[in-house]
Amino acid sequence: MKQVTIILDDYLYDFYRKIGENAGGLTPNKAMEDALFKLAGELSLNAIHKKGQADRN
Repeated sequence: MKQVTIILDDYLYDFYRKIGENAGGLTPNKAMEDALFKLAGELSLNAIHKKGQADRN
């Protein structure tokens, strides 16, 4: 497993802290991890959809 370090402004860290608190007590790191994982899934689905459209043309 790889470890990634991200430098954030304080306001962005506070944003994820509040998101985590509202999501049942997640840490800011876990809230960011979940958000990035969800984004990766959405981007993958979009890429698959676009590829399927291109294959049909």
